[in-house]
Amino acid sequence: MACACKAAECKLWLENPAEIKYSSGIQRGKNDKVDAKRIAVYASRFQDKVQYYERPSEDIERLKQLESERSLYVTDLAKYKGQLKDQREYMPTALYERKVKRLTALMENLEQAIQAITNEMDEVITSCPVLSRQMELLMSIDGVGRVVATNMIITTEAFTRFDDPRKFNCYAGVAPFSYSSGTSQQSKARVSHRADKVMKRLLHMAAIAVTHRNGGELKRYYDRKVAEGKNKMSVINALRAKIVARMFAVIKRNELYKPILS
Repeated sequence: MACACKAAECKLWLENPAEIKYSSGIQRGKNDKVDAKRIAVYASRFQDKVQYYERPSEDIERLKQLESERSLYVTDLAKYKGQLKDQREYMPTALYERKVKRLTALMENLEQAIQAITNEMDEVITSCPVLSRQMELLMSIDGVGRVVATNMIITTEAFTRFDDPRKFNCYAGVAPFSYSSGTSQQSKARVSHRADKVMKRLLHMAAIAVTHRNGGELKRYYDRKVAEGKNKMSVINALRAKIVARMFAVIKRNELYKPILS
């Protein structure tokens, strides 16, 4: 649809299906005709919310496709590695050894494919001064590695899709929301499940990596809050938000991150 609209020079409005669903009131029944009517009614009522879709740059599109393929192979590789460890004691030795031989060949091919894709992604980034600079800036932050930085660039479309770290935290499921009603319902603020789960997982891994460091300001922050009796998961979520804030800050200032020494 996006390619066809671009070829026909037709403006395209992409909207989250949940926005249309929850704006339509109580719903009974579902079919293509009813859905089309609901979409048309939504478009008519909320014309002030129109945001025409613009395809990302060719480099971002290539990175997105390559990262999707790389993630697929990484998942398969982890699955095969698990097979090697989990079934050693539950199979006859001869049968297990033949299976190991087959899995090893598969894993070698996957590792080669992953490395080839990684090299191609590096070439795409290196060939574009903007992407190359953004990678350099992002990886200067504690906890941010190549995978997190690359996915951050892809998701934000080189930081043109989001202009505020708090908006991105909401998108990635990091921002906590309060759930209260009068005096009868008072619960702790918690994050929403409506989020980019891939980005949320990567930010979580970045925060976990920080907690295992021997030093650094984020590690000191984590230790201090845990010592104060704060819930560890709440502190880790705060670390995720701090990492996001730092990523947006270095891009905005176009300066490498300079940690506070103590």
